[in-house]
Amino acid sequence: MSRDDRAQNSSFRYRDGVLHAEAVDLSGLAARFGTPLYVYSRTAIEQAYAGFARALSDTPHLICYAVKANGNLAVLQTLARLGAGFDIVSRGELERVLRAGGDPQRIVFSGVGKSADEIQRALQVGIRCFNVESAAELERINTLAMAMQTRAPVALRINPEIQAQTHPHIHTGHATSKFGIHAVIAEQVVRRALELPGVRFIGLACHIGSQITDLAPYAEAWRCVVTLADRYAALGARLEHVDFGGGIGIRYRDEIIPSMAKFVATARDALGERRLQLLIEPGRALVGAAGILLTRVEYLKTTPHAKLLVTDAGMTELLRPSLYDAWHEVREVAPGTDAAIYDVVGPVCESADVLARARRLAVQAGDLLAIMDCGAYAASMGSNYNSRPRPAEVLVDGTHTALVRRRETLADLMSLDELPA
Repeated sequence: MSRDDRAQNSSFRYRDGVLHAEAVDLSGLAARFGTPLYVYSRTAIEQAYAGFARALSDTPHLICYAVKANGNLAVLQTLARLGAGFDIVSRGELERVLRAGGDPQRIVFSGVGKSADEIQRALQVGIRCFNVESAAELERINTLAMAMQTRAPVALRINPEIQAQTHPHIHTGHATSKFGIHAVIAEQVVRRALELPGVRFIGLACHIGSQITDLAPYAEAWRCVVTLADRYAALGARLEHVDFGGGIGIRYRDEIIPSMAKFVATARDALGERRLQLLIEPGRALVGAAGILLTRVEYLKTTPHAKLLVTDAGMTELLRPSLYDAWHEVREVAPGTDAAIYDVVGPVCESADVLARARRLAVQAGDLLAIMDCGAYAASMGSNYNSRPRPAEVLVDGTHTALVRRRETLADLMSLDELPA
């Protein structure tokens, strides 16, 4: 598939030789807001959500967006207005969802290290459910809920010990993972949950990893969860839902991605005729393809071994290539005619600061590049390393552009520091 063919399949396409976000010229955005710059398409987010909603239309369900993928308030607001729920892992993510208009009753709280402060705040606002990841966490939630004279709704996150084919750093369902309660010992935790006066045991959950492109490990994990749900119901549990997690991949390069319809059909097959609400937690699948990182070429540099494009974006704006050896497509915003093979590198003082290797590009110093599929795990994993201010973020909706996060200033970088007397 050619670059232009791929562009026609998304909200980012070439018009008159210039790459656009929906109906907005990216070169104009760079002139207006500077670079590096994250650009998001509202239409792409809405279309991705609609795909899941259509596939689930005949199943009682709740789509809980995984906030860690991209916690920009405008992204969260877009999803909240569509009726989405939210999967959170910190108080910061909780407050972001609330600020964006999310319904607390549609929030599930995951994560292995929930603090007392986080649990108390979640109880105060009345979230849908805690996904409990250890026996110790269950005891803490019970104690705090009793002190607040309430009962905490909890689901147990099961670790089904399933080997998903994905990068080891984003594989969460294997035998040695820190996540979840291992299936072989979960029953004793269930029995304890049924005894505790400060909790209501209402569900089971699992999440086996991220950027998964094969439905087989999902099917195996979900069968495990519903089998356990049947067993625990026989113990007296009154379960209301199963949470099958997220992690469905997107196409960064040449991956073959199962459709949302097939993903949902696999979940429904596992659920069978059980009268339980189905929760899913997509993140990347909702926002990954909806964003790009816009960057300007600062220098062309030639070494005895490679031609380099040195850009003003680096691993501080897109960590995935350095952390996971991840592949992102790189496009010229306005392609030239003199193409060569380049490595695209950033300005950060680390040898790992390489955004792309061996790409055929027709650009000169000062030209713009768009790094594709940066809507998930780009801005949310960004940092101020090398004292680099974080980029601005904009949301495009047709012909309209909104600045949804301003660029950090040098004053922002030092605003929390204090010089000793």
